Amino acid sequence: MELNEIAEIEIDTLLDAIRRRYDYDFSHYARSSLKRRINGLLIKEKLDMPYQLIPRILYDEDVFNRFLSELSVTVTEMFRDPEFFLHLVEFVFPVLNTYPYFKIWHAGCATGEEAYSLAILLKEAGLLNRAKIYATDYNNKSIDIAKRGIYSIENTAASNNSYRKAGGKYKFCDYYTDDHQAIKFDDELRNAITFAYHNLVKDGVFGEMNLIICRNVFIYFDSQLQNYVLKLFNESAISKGFMCLGTKESIRFSILKDNFTTLCEKTSIYRKKE
Repeated sequence: MELNEIAEIEIDTLLDAIRRRYDYDFSHYARSSLKRRINGLLIKEKLDMPYQLIPRILYDEDVFNRFLSELSVTVTEMFRDPEFFLHLVEFVFPVLNTYPYFKIWHAGCATGEEAYSLAILLKEAGLLNRAKIYATDYNNKSIDIAKRGIYSIENTAASNNSYRKAGGKYKFCDYYTDDHQAIKFDDELRNAITFAYHNLVKDGVFGEMNLIICRNVFIYFDSQLQNYVLKLFNESAISKGFMCLGTKESIRFSILKDNFTTLCEKTSIYRKKE
């Protein structure tokens, strides 16, 4: 048996150990991405082979949390893919405006920057006081950062540029205070968002959602898990509710493609059929 085959067996054994010990199932994550992240953890832990992680993760929860952080996709920024937010305002907000009250689920929100971006644009459209935003992730460390709403000031110039490209009407600095090291978003924005733990792989439906956003998460799932999560979103969305994926993600080949109408293929905005 070749070394790479043995490594595959070790990875499967590691994932099974994690599932049985911590009830986290990573078996349907895209294999190439999974390998890169396991290798990253091996380097940080100064280990050579995946099997060496097994006893450490089983007996030391801190090591497991480091593994979780390694696998958790926290690549995000304010107004990421500004054109998406432009299309959200153009295609989705006018429909949300017809409701006296509406709910939004931002799944896989990471450290929360895109959830705050959404809240800012809702405020500028006069819709924030009618919205309840649920932003969820399976990484509790990321959720804690999101709840605080405090971010490095180093990214402010880039965030301001993206805000403008996303159609921002005023000044990005109107929405936070700063102390020359960090920015803190205003209470109005933070109070509009409920940040909570939710694992797309095993947790249940968020019901009666007018809008579901899950961007740049599906690229880390295999097709089986993508279809599973799409079923979850389909059950969570109201009739004629909206679903938004990442710009490199699509439902074109999914088993639920006929349940949705494509509003904008370029920015992956869909609407559930009646």
